[in-house]
Amino acid sequence: MIYDKPWKSYQDQLDQLTRRGLMVTDEARALHHLERIGYYRLSGYWFPFRERSGFYCPLPTTDGKKFKRGKTDRMVLDEFITGASFQNAVDLYVFDKRLRLLVLDALERIEVGLRVDISHTLGQKCPFAYLKPEFLFEGFSYKLDEKTSLTGHHQWVAKNAGLINRSKEEFITHNKAKYGLPLPIWVVCEIWDFGTLSSLFAGMAEADQDSIARKYGLSNGRVFASWLRSLNYLRNVCAHHSRLWNRNIAVRPQFTYPSPVFNGEPFLSASHLNQRVFLLLCISKHLLNIINPSSTWGQRLKELLLGFPDLGHLGIDLADMGAIEGWEQWEW
Repeated sequence: MIYDKPWKSYQDQLDQLTRRGLMVTDEARALHHLERIGYYRLSGYWFPFRERSGFYCPLPTTDGKKFKRGKTDRMVLDEFITGASFQNAVDLYVFDKRLRLLVLDALERIEVGLRVDISHTLGQKCPFAYLKPEFLFEGFSYKLDEKTSLTGHHQWVAKNAGLINRSKEEFITHNKAKYGLPLPIWVVCEIWDFGTLSSLFAGMAEADQDSIARKYGLSNGRVFASWLRSLNYLRNVCAHHSRLWNRNIAVRPQFTYPSPVFNGEPFLSASHLNQRVFLLLCISKHLLNIINPSSTWGQRLKELLLGFPDLGHLGIDLADMGAIEGWEQWEW
């Protein structure tokens, strides 16, 4: 399709919203938000306020998209639900921003703790164990990717080398100048991002994975590896300032029974709960309990969730985040 939507001034944007039924009680303030936040970013927050059509059965298309016979759907309409306001969307945006900042605070502590766990475990075998296939999982070290003809370890080493090459950290420069390359794992781990450490953990020998996982109440290191992949996804969403509160989680964590996470059984029995951010918030809190038992992060999260905007008139509440009924009674 040829893109044919015209440029609109901020006033034109606001006029279009009011024509579609979105209430605006303070036009000057609404225009300011459109100028500073942007129509497109805010549209993700008023999207749930839009009317839906009745159920219909999609027909097969000729554009190659999958067609599921018997599937029903509802079309999102341009008009807004009666009672929806521009301020409702701004309130939801501000809540989401506060949530992202709080999540990044937790993930920083978790990332630093995991760097120590991985470097201490592998460093005991050899200061350069992260470069040596014999200390890692066989599939990670020797299985070739059909597309790249490289092993997972080759690809990881290349990424790690790029981090070293780009680093301007004084301790990296000092160690390279004094001792040369390679750098011992307890030095180089300090420049890993969450994706780098989660990828290396996934490539560790199973016994080493299990050893670290047990510190966090899990006996299965492969399950713990899935948690780290999910948290890395969460970190990327937050770092790129993307909408978080009702996002479908594309990288879902695995679970075993019993689960050490807050009343984890509901997450096991209801698959839709595994698709929402509340589960990853619970996982983050569980890990922080181990890393820093005196942390107040859980209380701050609870306070934020209790301050969720009042959107009951639009049928929106914390259940859209995957929050389980009675979560307020848990020990945060």
